[in-house]
Amino acid sequence: MQQGFKKPHKRKLTLLMAMLAVLTVFLAACSNKPITEHSTGIWDGLVILNFSRAIIWLANFFGNSYGMGIIAFTLIIRIIILPLMIYQSKTMLKTQELQPELKKLQQKYPGKDNESRMQMQKEQQKLYAQAGVNPFAGCLPIAVQMPILIALYQAIWRTQELRTGDFLWLKLGSQDPYFILPILAAAFTLISSWLAMASSPEQNGMTKAMTFGMPLIIFGTALTVPSALSLYWVVSNAFQVVQTWFIQNPFKINAARAAKKSAEKTRQRKIDKAKRVATKGRKK
Repeated sequence: MQQGFKKPHKRKLTLLMAMLAVLTVFLAACSNKPITEHSTGIWDGLVILNFSRAIIWLANFFGNSYGMGIIAFTLIIRIIILPLMIYQSKTMLKTQELQPELKKLQQKYPGKDNESRMQMQKEQQKLYAQAGVNPFAGCLPIAVQMPILIALYQAIWRTQELRTGDFLWLKLGSQDPYFILPILAAAFTLISSWLAMASSPEQNGMTKAMTFGMPLIIFGTALTVPSALSLYWVVSNAFQVVQTWFIQNPFKINAARAAKKSAEKTRQRKIDKAKRVATKGRKK
């Protein structure tokens, strides 16, 4: 895969790993001070307190089930950020369609010197701008969800009702004893990543590393956090699978791409045939 595609993938993977590292450090050092009606400040009084209130209100709505409260809260969050996710998916599809043009640029500037690289990057940026593509769009959902994860963790850990709540076999404030949620979170991540990868006309080592590496990262992180946060991941990633299927269905995309390629070949054959007929006519 050309250089123009490697960099966005590398940036996304690097950003994900960096944010998960920050999340781990932040969660290890976060305050244990309980969240109450008297909590103040932008983070505690505005963000964490309202997260806590929203989950408890939803839990009460579903018969005092804190697990159902978290599930409902997660679905609401996913619906709120759905336009952003749709934008990301459309950007990814546009980027995939630019592959032939990006390949031509790579062939046009095969040199490794700084001048050639700068010129190629300049033309790549121009190509992205003409197609309405933002190479950094793939990082936006990660950047948006990370503060939500941190706020959700603190809302659970620092709210007595949520920290000691039960749901099915789970103690929401403790890790899943049977590793079911980490496995499901990783599995749904793998499925959604595979669906996104399958629509790509070309795949390389970086693409496959992201497809299979991200589920491992999610699994490892889910093993160390409260099951309430793992529950959030399971529901969120299951939502992502459904979303990818409808917005970025690889079977429909690949079929449309194949039909377009076939139509282009047919058109080219007609042009070539017309040229041969014209050439024979001139010879006569």
